[in-house]
Amino acid sequence: MTLEPSWLFRRSKTMRAKRLNSSMIDRIGYDEDQRILIVTFRDTGKYLYHDVPVSTFKAFCKAPSAGAFFNLHVKDRFRCSRDPDRKRFGPNA
Repeated sequence: MTLEPSWLFRRSKTMRAKRLNSSMIDRIGYDEDQRILIVTFRDTGKYLYHDVPVSTFKAFCKAPSAGAFFNLHVKDRFRCSRDPDRKRFGPNA
C-alpha cells in the first residue's frame, strides 16, 4: 500500500480530527478509509499509526488523559511511521 502525502490534507467524510487538551499531544486525526490514526505530538510532530480500529480513535477522543490512553492503547501496539510530509532539519535529519 502506497500513501500519497496529500491524503493527509484531503477533505473527506472519512477524515476526522480533534484538538486535545494535553501536555503531550496537540491533536489526533483518523482516516477511516485507510484505518490510520494520526497523532501530532507537541514536541516531536506528527506520526501515523496503521490498521487502528475506529473504536480506538473514538475512545481516544473521550479519554480523560490523552497521554495515558496513548501509552496504554496505541504505543507499541500498531505499526508506526513518521509523517511523510515532515520537513527534517539538522545534521541527523
